Amino acid sequence: MANYFSIFLVAVSAFTGIVWLIYALFMAPKKTAGAHGDSSSGSALDGDTQMPAFVDTCKQFFPIFFGVMIFRSFIYEPFQIPSGSMMPTLLEGDFILVEKFSYGLKDPVFRSQLIETGEVKRGDVVVFKYPLDTNVDFIKRVVGLPGETIIYNNKQIFIQAPCEPGKLCERPQAVQLNSLGKSEFFQRGIALNQFSELLGEVEHGILRNPGTSSAPNQYVVPEGHYFVLGDNRGNSQDSRYWGFVPEANLVGKATFIWISFDFDRDEAAFLPTWIPTNIRFERVGSIH
Repeated sequence: MANYFSIFLVAVSAFTGIVWLIYALFMAPKKTAGAHGDSSSGSALDGDTQMPAFVDTCKQFFPIFFGVMIFRSFIYEPFQIPSGSMMPTLLEGDFILVEKFSYGLKDPVFRSQLIETGEVKRGDVVVFKYPLDTNVDFIKRVVGLPGETIIYNNKQIFIQAPCEPGKLCERPQAVQLNSLGKSEFFQRGIALNQFSELLGEVEHGILRNPGTSSAPNQYVVPEGHYFVLGDNRGNSQDSRYWGFVPEANLVGKATFIWISFDFDRDEAAFLPTWIPTNIRFERVGSIH
């Protein structure tokens, strides 16, 4: 849906700009010349050279559409968190800003890379086009980089550096994990355990469901792809289930929560469920 809006912004910016440009280059000079000719005979009216209402509307709206298009395409794009897969870092109802220039500038229509501006780092929270349906935006945390082997065993992450065939490989290194006890979050009536996890230089919180288990799995990250996980490890559809994120699918890096709403309202209530019940000002700030 976000990509459709980008295409819409490009289309209306181009349309309003072209209408204004055609009038300024071809129609306005003729009307001005005609008005000057009529003035010599004393019959010119002030309204004869006025810009038509439709063209004037295009002139007024062009800088607005163009400015929003530039901001959303190359600087920041707003997103709303729709689920709890990134708890406790991000909650349902958080509204975030995604930095579009963190990894590269892409054209807003075909999403082809124009300029490379940075590299994805382990621990980054990224928004990307879901590989199985690129019309859908997902948000997860980067765990595995290209060439690495990720081992997920007993809810613990192990990372093995890239290794060429036939050479002695480094042993997989466990990601540092510290228990913080029971969290305030529940899943199917079970209190989730909270941990502090260190991915690269990023320390962040994760949730684990003590009532579930996980079989050991190993994933070799292809070149040009990334392995991503949700911070709510027991309630996240991520690379463990559908595979890796191609670099071309990256939208940007989630950097800031600019507002957060609570929608905790019963469906039987008088007011509709989409009206917020509370504003969580304490959640406004940087994303880690």
